[in-house]
Amino acid sequence: MPGSSRQPLLEVHSLGKSFPGVRALHQISLSLGAGEVLSVIGENGAGKSTLMKILSGVQMPDEGEIRMEGKAVQLPDVRAAQNLGIALIHQELNLASNLSVGANIFLGREPLRVGLIDNQRIRAEAGELLERVGLKISPDTIVGELSIGRQQLVEIAKALSINARVLIMDEPTSSLSQQETGKLFEVVRDLRGRGISVIYISHRLSEVKELSDRVTILRDGENAGELAREEITHDTMVKLMVGRDLSQFYAHQPHSPRDPVLEVTGLRTPAHPDHELDFTVRAGEIVGLAGLVGAGRTELMQTLFGVTPAMGGSIRVAGQTVSPAHPREAIAAGIALVPEDRKQQGLIPPMTVRGNISLPSLKRDQRRGFLNFAKEKEITTEMIDRMRVKTPSHDQVTQFLSGGNQQKVVLGKWLAMKPHVLLLDEPTRGIDIGAKQEIYSLMEHLARDGVGILFASSEMEEVLGMSDRALVMHEGQITGELPRNEISEEAIMHLATGQRLAA
Repeated sequence: MPGSSRQPLLEVHSLGKSFPGVRALHQISLSLGAGEVLSVIGENGAGKSTLMKILSGVQMPDEGEIRMEGKAVQLPDVRAAQNLGIALIHQELNLASNLSVGANIFLGREPLRVGLIDNQRIRAEAGELLERVGLKISPDTIVGELSIGRQQLVEIAKALSINARVLIMDEPTSSLSQQETGKLFEVVRDLRGRGISVIYISHRLSEVKELSDRVTILRDGENAGELAREEITHDTMVKLMVGRDLSQFYAHQPHSPRDPVLEVTGLRTPAHPDHELDFTVRAGEIVGLAGLVGAGRTELMQTLFGVTPAMGGSIRVAGQTVSPAHPREAIAAGIALVPEDRKQQGLIPPMTVRGNISLPSLKRDQRRGFLNFAKEKEITTEMIDRMRVKTPSHDQVTQFLSGGNQQKVVLGKWLAMKPHVLLLDEPTRGIDIGAKQEIYSLMEHLARDGVGILFASSEMEEVLGMSDRALVMHEGQITGELPRNEISEEAIMHLATGQRLAA
């Protein structure tokens, strides 16, 4: 195992950190060898983020010790950590969208020539870093013009530019395509081969299993266990993370077909106007929408929801023809969308839980033109209970909830509208394994209540585990439809790469 025979590069001993009313970390210890990939996993609230912020100089611990190459060190700020070669790649992108890729990579550390920024050197060095992460773009490209996946790769190139000895990656593949993820893994393995250590945080346990030399598991702010390379299995990791055996992780049971609740015929989206889409979702059915990044899944959902009006074709919801040119019209027709980026598009983070949950239904429930506060309270209480949202009160500011609980708030606000069709775009992106299981259970309950669900997911296990049928997209087209007994990773990837299945 890489790193196992060498003196630890980084050591953490009995680390503790508390916030008002919350003990985030208690007696946490771990070690990281030179040239080792150590994954740190745990549910939301397990203490992963707090630990990584301490190691990267964002926060100071209350107790305990951090050692680099056997010497005790202090990390009072980010610069101190970077000077020791520790870099953190945040899950939430930390780029200036109005600046070029090269300017972002060297922001705050610009090389100078005769007292002026040396743009020629920035272009040359940024170009080399972009090549290392497999991003074939000009360093002069404006970051705001890039997809989320490509911006994530720019973040990685930025971290590599400081010659990091310890690279902390927090959910680095959450927005990447399969090809980009594969390239990232090549980069990580290359770093490991050159003696650079990586702390890898991911809720995607298949990635953890594939990439890790060791796994450290946190639960409720404490060490819950450690696995050597040969001990890493999905079931073992889950059991240590949640403290119980999740033998029935996917709660899905096949449903009897009912009447169509969503019928799409000849639909042309603005993103792919030359391709017509035809499919049906029945009441009580869960239909998975698979495909690689860029296949057109998100664009399809945005067109169904009226964010980008259709270029042609027809949409029928519960037997009624609709042509949503605005989300208001889609909502009125009984369509709800839980978007991929919940913080930018699904929530108003500074608002309270009550404010977010009741927002879509305010107009429906108004009383003579005035807000119906009693109804708002009733809906909020019902949805917090139904979604099992962990919040101290209705008035908790939503941005302070965990990712899983934020996602439940997004779901709750739409379920209060009693939709016929629920569109879910990456419904479990960036949430922990326990919260994922709760989302799957909610999907199952909704299907039993007769809601038609169309969900897009980049996680193959999710599509395999939760779909009654799977639609597979490639470059704006639906290349195939798979009934539940024919859904397999091989069949999906065959269709997702533009090939047709043999008869």
